[in-house]
Amino acid sequence: MSDDLLDLRELGSGNIPALTAAMGMALAEAGGVCLESQGHSPGAALTVRGYTEGGYTLTWAAVSEQARDRAYNDAAKATEMGAEGIAVLIAKSVIGYEVIRRSWRGDGFDYWLGAWGETDFIAQAGLEVSGIRSGSDRQVRARVREKRLQANQGGQQQWATYVIVVEFSRPLAEVN
Repeated sequence: MSDDLLDLRELGSGNIPALTAAMGMALAEAGGVCLESQGHSPGAALTVRGYTEGGYTLTWAAVSEQARDRAYNDAAKATEMGAEGIAVLIAKSVIGYEVIRRSWRGDGFDYWLGAWGETDFIAQAGLEVSGIRSGSDRQVRARVREKRLQANQGGQQQWATYVIVVEFSRPLAEVN
């Protein structure tokens, strides 16, 4: 998988079961804010490693001054939201699952992955997401371990759970 396109604007299409169009647009905008804060512009190369190795081209709508300096001024929240947006696209492109529902607090992960049926969803796995605005390989690996422990809830989980950590300065996505 080299140079496949991941377009953050797709998050606002309304075609992702777990995201309303408005929520998807907010995640896309946060992703753009995080990427641009690290000196990237649309067309940036994203390295994916872990579950599979590959390269993707990330694109997004240019970020406004209002978004950059006001709406997403909380760097931690913007990083979390931006990572979720990128992870939603990676889940479909890399893992092959659709993000179909936000999980309940306490489930140990952020989203349910699976297939959308005619009337309901068929859950097949969980997805835990985390973001790092700028960090080393060591920090990324440590975050993956932390999130893996959280997602596994001490071995009590009865379904597969994927962890995706997005690091924005390179940009990099570690899929585990």
